[in-house]
Amino acid sequence: MKTSLLTAVSVSVLLLSACGKAPAPLAAAPAQSFQLYASVIDLMSGPVDKAADFLWDSVGTESSPKGPVDKLPKNDKEWAAVREQAVLLAEASNLLMMEGRVVAHPGQKLENPPGEGDLTPEQSLAAINADRATFVGFAQALQATAASAIKATEARDVDALLEAGGQIDEACEACHKKFWYPGAPTAPGTEAAAK
Repeated sequence: MKTSLLTAVSVSVLLLSACGKAPAPLAAAPAQSFQLYASVIDLMSGPVDKAADFLWDSVGTESSPKGPVDKLPKNDKEWAAVREQAVLLAEASNLLMMEGRVVAHPGQKLENPPGEGDLTPEQSLAAINADRATFVGFAQALQATAASAIKATEARDVDALLEAGGQIDEACEACHKKFWYPGAPTAPGTEAAAK
């Protein structure tokens, strides 16, 4: 009896001491460190523009001597190539959202000279920094349209891919009007269409 009482007390003491111990702290996750090499111009003229152009060129109607010809992916390999570009566009949107990215590197030249009402890269960066939430929102909108294109490729839905292509164009244009050429003159006839 004395032994079992002593055993019970020992077990109780061990249990209570174990309950009183604070759990060992979890090792802190290592801080993520990103090195940014591409400017916004690099991303726009590289993965963003190339992926969007590929998506736009993958479906549509072309004129031929025999009449209109529908252009669309015809087999698994072609659909996979279109999906790959939609994924690239979605991921490039993440790159655009990363803080600390410059619009242009020092001395970086634009492919096309600035037009009337265009901001300089420095002015564009200042506009982005002044309204970063809107810039990120535009990048997220671009990513959402790319996600629609991914779904369209997985469903082999040409109409949905065409619609996603139009949405990609609208997302790009909305961002450009705010952060690249806000002072550009309105094209003739578009004022009436906007009303």
